[in-house]
Amino acid sequence: MSSKSERNDRKSGKKPVFGNRPDGPRDKGQKPAAQGFGRREETPRQPRSPDRGKSDADNFLWGRHPVLAALANPARRGMGRLLATAERAAEIENNALANGHKIEVVDIQALTRMLPPGAVHQGLAFKVQPLEGVSLEELADPAEGVIVMLDQLTDPQNVGAIFRSALAFGARGIIVQDRHAPALAGALAKAAVGATERLPHARVTNLSRALERLADLGWRAVGLDGTGEQTLEEALDHQPTVLVMGSEGDGIRRLVAEHCDVLAKIPMPGGFESLNVSNAAAVALYEAARAQRG
Repeated sequence: MSSKSERNDRKSGKKPVFGNRPDGPRDKGQKPAAQGFGRREETPRQPRSPDRGKSDADNFLWGRHPVLAALANPARRGMGRLLATAERAAEIENNALANGHKIEVVDIQALTRMLPPGAVHQGLAFKVQPLEGVSLEELADPAEGVIVMLDQLTDPQNVGAIFRSALAFGARGIIVQDRHAPALAGALAKAAVGATERLPHARVTNLSRALERLADLGWRAVGLDGTGEQTLEEALDHQPTVLVMGSEGDGIRRLVAEHCDVLAKIPMPGGFESLNVSNAAAVALYEAARAQRG
């Protein structure tokens, strides 16, 4: 299978490659911690700590589509704290009350201060614990269609975009590793535009063992890898398929790749042999959906 070394959240400054992957290390600098904003006070305001910012993001959904999707989700009935500006409250009142939620009206400045810096909330926020997900067996049995597995993808924007594409192309759900995956809230939920509330997901301890279990249930694993000998079109067929997507830095880890039935690449005749992982996932999901129909 793959000769890639095991990755443990290495940092990279180059974009991931899903065509022919260039050699050499990929070093990525850390982003500075975000600072909080508020009204000017006589005494200096302490900056928001990175841990607090992450906790806030993990416990909030914000933006019109993510919040409305959460309100429509039966699993959210009667839970959480729903905050809205007066204008938005009037828009969603019937929706919210029908699902057991009471709207707390706040002004837009107060709402902005409650959320992480830069959150585009559109006058709506929902403070609630992230969904727990389903078991691997619930997601995969019976074996039919397409499932996406994410191997240590940590960027919320990319994971959210993959949820959105997976829902759009009819995937059964998404599998993530519980220790190396962002919470399905905050910026991730915003990027997913409500898909995290509608598409099932399973969190597993070990992806390699999960692939073994999926094989027992009748699934075939296709890993996306720029060094794969087959193209994605050649590798995909009508069988129940797990699309395995690797991290932004080094792709699929060695042990995970060894549990794939085949490694495949996206051919890129345009001469620009690099795709963002969420773009690559959208291409792969389209090809997989077409192969399922064929």
